Amino acid sequence: MGRNVGMKLNGKYRKPVLLAILASTLLCMSAIVLSALMISGSARGRTYTDVDSIPHRKVGILLGCSKYISGNYENLFFRNRINAALKLFNTGKVDYLLVSGDNHTRGYDETTDMKDSLIRAGVPSERIYCDFAGFRTLDSIVRAKEVFGETKVTVISQEFHNQRAIFIAKGRNIDAIGFNAEDVDTYNGFLTKSREQLARVKTVMDLYLFNTGPKFLGPKIAIGEPKLEASL
Repeated sequence: MGRNVGMKLNGKYRKPVLLAILASTLLCMSAIVLSALMISGSARGRTYTDVDSIPHRKVGILLGCSKYISGNYENLFFRNRINAALKLFNTGKVDYLLVSGDNHTRGYDETTDMKDSLIRAGVPSERIYCDFAGFRTLDSIVRAKEVFGETKVTVISQEFHNQRAIFIAKGRNIDAIGFNAEDVDTYNGFLTKSREQLARVKTVMDLYLFNTGPKFLGPKIAIGEPKLEASL
């Protein structure tokens, strides 16, 4: 008898559980699609792949990522972003580069890796400013305004990342355009691009639900004047 009662209960609750799972799945999918449309739409006409057509801006924000993945394998996202930043700087489309990345643990320092790569490629150190508190794209973009005083910038990353950065910038009254670094093939970029879908949902929530700000701000630093470095 107990077994029969258990089977009846399972049958009784199976349909509501399945409906709840279906509703949750549809909600998540809708959030992903809506966020993607909002973010890509906000950046329409504001990203460039041709260095000759992009307008000049004083500062280019180079968004950080790890130099290596899975041990000592080169991260193609990193290499391509460095190449894009060099192309902008060497053609005079930006005067300064603000390298913004994460260094939350000892031994992991996106910002210094980017700076060192740029210097080795010939960019003068006095034309590079470092933001070591760019823990997320939102932090990097908002700190460019609140710490470095820049409200008109060029963001440098892959197109999907530039779109999200421009969306954030619009929400914080920053005039941003993007220069698209060369993308990475599906095999090498699958995990990054998969995470991007969730990052877009979180970005929309951060801006419109939670009014999220950077983890840290700090003293003002004027780009183009005697140099300080932004730290924690």
